Amino acid sequence: MADPTTTPKPYPYDHAPRMPETGPIDLHTIVAGSWIELEVGPGRGRFLLERAVAAPEAAIVGMEIRRKWATIVDERLAKRGLGSRARCFAEDARLVLPRIANSGEVKRVFLHFPDPWWKKRHEKRLVMGDLFLNEVARLLEVGGELYIQTDVPFRADQYASAGLGYDAFEPAGDEPGSALLALNPYGARSDREGRADVDGLPVTRIRFRKKG
Repeated sequence: MADPTTTPKPYPYDHAPRMPETGPIDLHTIVAGSWIELEVGPGRGRFLLERAVAAPEAAIVGMEIRRKWATIVDERLAKRGLGSRARCFAEDARLVLPRIANSGEVKRVFLHFPDPWWKKRHEKRLVMGDLFLNEVARLLEVGGELYIQTDVPFRADQYASAGLGYDAFEPAGDEPGSALLALNPYGARSDREGRADVDGLPVTRIRFRKKG
C-alpha cells in the first residue's frame, strides 16, 4: 500500500508552455514579426523550426496537444535564438482558436498530417471540420492561406471537399480551380513528411486562400 504521506512525483512536463487560461488571446503579445502564421499540431517540431528559419520576418505560433513535445519544441526554438518570434504551446487548437483575438490578421495556417482516427466513434476528435474552418476563415487575412498535408488518400479527398465547399475559401493549387500542389512551397518539412519522402509514400498537398 502506498504511503499517503509521500509527496506525489510531479509530472515531468507540468512546466509546459501554455496560453493564458482565460480571456482573449492577442498573438502580438506572444510573438513578434511582420506577419503571423499558425501551425496546428507541430508534433516534434521540424516544420516549425525550419519555417522560423526560412521566413525570418514571420511570427509563428504552434499548438501541440502533447505537453512533452510542446515543451521540447519550445525549448529548442529558444535555444536557437528564435523564441521571440516562434513559440510552441501545449494546447488543443480546437479550444484555443476561438479565443484568439487577431481576426483577419493571420497570413497562413498550417495543418500537417492531422486526424489519425480511423473508427467512426473517433470522428468527434477530428481537427478538420466546420468549427475549425470557421475559425481559420475568421483569423486569416484576405488572401491568407490554409495549407494541409496528408498521406491518407481518403482524408485528402475529405479535406479537399470540405475546403471547396466552404464559401470563404477558394482553391489555390498549381492549376486554376484546383487546390492541389505538387510540391511544398514553404521551405520547411514536417517530420512525417520527411518520413514519407524516405519511404516513398505519396503526400497530398492542399492549399486554399481566403476570398476578398
